[in-house]
Amino acid sequence: MTERVISLLDQLPAEQPAPADTSAPADDGTLPPPAGWPARPDPAVYHELLGEIVGTIAPHTEADPIAILSQLLVAFGATVGRGAYFTVEATRHAPNEFMLLVGDSSRARKGSSWDHVHRLITHADRSIEHRILTGLSSGEGLIFAVRDPAGQDLGHPDQRLLVIEPEFASVLKAASREISTLSPTLRSAWDGRPLAILTRTAPARSSSAHISVIGHITQHELRRHLTTVELANGYLNRILLIACRRQRLLPEGGNPTALAETGLDRILAAAVKHAQTAGEVRLGHDGRELWHHAYRQLAAQPADGIVGQITARAEAHVIRLALIYTLADGQPEIGAQHLTAALALHDYAAHSANWALTGATGRPLAEQIHAALRQHPDGLTRSQISSSILRHNQPAGEIDTALEALQANGRATVTRQATGGRPAQLWTTSA
Repeated sequence: MTERVISLLDQLPAEQPAPADTSAPADDGTLPPPAGWPARPDPAVYHELLGEIVGTIAPHTEADPIAILSQLLVAFGATVGRGAYFTVEATRHAPNEFMLLVGDSSRARKGSSWDHVHRLITHADRSIEHRILTGLSSGEGLIFAVRDPAGQDLGHPDQRLLVIEPEFASVLKAASREISTLSPTLRSAWDGRPLAILTRTAPARSSSAHISVIGHITQHELRRHLTTVELANGYLNRILLIACRRQRLLPEGGNPTALAETGLDRILAAAVKHAQTAGEVRLGHDGRELWHHAYRQLAAQPADGIVGQITARAEAHVIRLALIYTLADGQPEIGAQHLTAALALHDYAAHSANWALTGATGRPLAEQIHAALRQHPDGLTRSQISSSILRHNQPAGEIDTALEALQANGRATVTRQATGGRPAQLWTTSA
């Protein structure tokens, strides 16, 4: 990491324990982290070019530097396409990644962070502008956007696709429908496999799709729409979770041209162009030594519980991130410095998952009930939950299962109140 990047990072707000009034900014406008927030990622994530770009922008935006960096990594990999790859046995890992920013609605400035990345990456490669889309709703629609030519249909000669979903909760809801093809199509897209719709009327195929996904969601929405099915089928462990928050208050905004005169945008464009024809990228000597050690550690991590399940593809994520860092550096081999940066970012993603999902049930009904309990600090009776909150639309057995899941995760407690007849259950939230 250059001395300039280190100097710029020193300007970021220190991660100190939050004061009693967590809304009060410091004298320089920086905001303290809320209680329980993940520690700031290791500075190694801000490696060389991408780190210097983020460090230059950071003092001039309310957005979280890690949100800018992680989206820039994904956008860079999406723009490079399948012309660069790392081989594991017979599998090619292209530089496509799925990443989900998790933060509180507009307060987290997720949209602002994406705006910086969008401007940077479309300036680096004008052709990617028309391959940035939103509106994931079905597997068929996704394949249609990257389809091969067939008959008179010219298809899409550029099968790169960067999907940006500011409301990722809608994607989770769409994927959870019983007849939806979205989840299996996204899983195949992350794996880099050919995509196909086998219908009689409108068959479509994509033989070389290069699909990357960036989503934005709140912690509450993620818990609410996370299901045990998505955890079991490997959909969500193909997505890196990145916790982000508003970093500072800038009433008049920051310098919108912070990169002017730095030449960093031109260097980024040159790095993209070089990476698009890089071909196979291998491990360097120092990279191989570190990777062998890190691989064993990543493979030994427990995969039980929700957090364990969602971080189960650690090895694949780390090597893809290391590949992107390497390509951004313009290097032909993955070095120890690239793996160090990738491991540090994945470590932050694991801590983000732990923050976002510890105690989550994987049951949307349980999360809906928990949200209602938070709005009623004095508690709700079992009868009120069924009638007032759920409008008698859920079977009694499913409500009981949801309440038991909340109780087992330490997020709800029950007491029994004496009545004229059968004691009433009063449920209150404890987290």
